Amino acid sequence: MPLTVVLCTHGRPHYLRACLAGLAAQTRRDFAVVVVDSASPAAEAAAIAALAAEAGARLLRAEAPGLSHARNLGLRAAAPGWVAYLDDDAVPEPGWAAALLGRIAALPAKAAALGGRILPAWEAPLPPWWPPSLRGVLTIVEWEGFGEVGRDLPAGVEIYGANMAFARAPLLEIGGFPEALGRIGDRLLSGEEVEVVARLRARGFRAFYDGAAAVRHSIQRERLRPSWLLSRLLWQGATDAMRDRRQGGPGRALGAAARLLVQAPLLLWPAASPALLRARCGAAYNLGYLRGRLAPLGQEAGA
Repeated sequence: MPLTVVLCTHGRPHYLRACLAGLAAQTRRDFAVVVVDSASPAAEAAAIAALAAEAGARLLRAEAPGLSHARNLGLRAAAPGWVAYLDDDAVPEPGWAAALLGRIAALPAKAAALGGRILPAWEAPLPPWWPPSLRGVLTIVEWEGFGEVGRDLPAGVEIYGANMAFARAPLLEIGGFPEALGRIGDRLLSGEEVEVVARLRARGFRAFYDGAAAVRHSIQRERLRPSWLLSRLLWQGATDAMRDRRQGGPGRALGAAARLLVQAPLLLWPAASPALLRARCGAAYNLGYLRGRLAPLGQEAGA
């Protein structure tokens, strides 16, 4: 089936250049490319437009920032068939498109989502203080196998935005990506792809993962700091609170509040210190969750 590759970017032409070069180097190139400029400043917008033109890609411009909003623009512009999304800082391996298209052709009729392997491209070494259990927050998925979401995938293997594809019609049917979730500027809200996969499966569609479709995802140097990790966990808590509020019920607010009573002193620790970092990340998550649960409706993103 026809494939459209959508690249959403905000003010990062240097990353976009490498991603487009990776697409140009594919062993199979029967796909279209759409670049969505998510409200980049003027100078970066001009550079992005030049890169898209050089690559023969269609360029769209979102005047309001927001990753989910940009993805939805790309979805509506895509041809019927499948839509693949790559982060602008993810470079596909040369066989990515061939693996993706080959797997799509073999999927069952109710398949509507497909994720792939996300390998790290380190801009600096992973610090020794980084908690091993939190390596996944850097969007790293290294499993090489194939399986179905909810059935036979190992723990930690999910469909993530750096490397994912969807059947266009079912994704449109559920309204695309929820625009209250997803990155907007410096707000590290996430979980939009998790929400999409959950909505698709609730309607009887199936979601799969194939490690043969692989990308190299840049892990920026500035993310390898204790303060970034703490902020990332706080926003993860806010994200989970928003999803729980959408589903109704008390969620995990009581448990988060009880844990935070014990963890509160950890929030006073200097943000730049790596000491007790795993425990401090837990405190940050619980704080973000409570703020997300208690914020006025429609203002959860301000947690």
